[in-house]
Amino acid sequence: MLRSRIATHELPPGSKLAEGELALEFGVPRSRVREALAVLEQRGLVERIPNRGAVVIRLEPSQVGNLYDVREVLEGLCARLATQLGSKARWQQALTHFKGPMKEHVAAGRLDDYIRDYEAFRTEMIEACGNPMLREMLDSILERTQTLIRRIIILPGRAELGLAQHTAVLEAMVAGDADRAEALRRANMRSARTFFERYQKYIL
Repeated sequence: MLRSRIATHELPPGSKLAEGELALEFGVPRSRVREALAVLEQRGLVERIPNRGAVVIRLEPSQVGNLYDVREVLEGLCARLATQLGSKARWQQALTHFKGPMKEHVAAGRLDDYIRDYEAFRTEMIEACGNPMLREMLDSILERTQTLIRRIIILPGRAELGLAQHTAVLEAMVAGDADRAEALRRANMRSARTFFERYQKYIL
């Protein structure tokens, strides 16, 4: 629950996580809360400050850049493995969805629906890889960047460009071209980073 609240900005950066209040809310001992906070700290979502307790971490621009560097490589690998291991019929179904309902979501400005369907597709790709370590690493990065993703997608032209890029990735996957799918997915990540860098003073 705390991971979800942090990822969706229900608990924004700088929010204090009081052990006593959380113990009461969830009906668990404070020791269980401390264990949960330790896990969140390990995942880079909170930091525990002496005499202040745990607070939600605020990402610095340099940290965002580092995350995108790593995400580019991992997402590219994911696209490669999903192309090699997943069925073409599976990706053809996803491509049809991107060219139909997903395109309609963007045209109508239904970005919450677009993000929901995109995250479902991304999860499907990760599952197709059959690599638990890759999945864990991608999930960890997503938790730390999910709010940024939601802010970047509303920037001028980003949703339309992202849709075109994802569609191109899927076309490569349907064709069974793992090299091209990886290259296009990595280009998609670099494009998202470029939008972040251009508008970062409005995002962070």
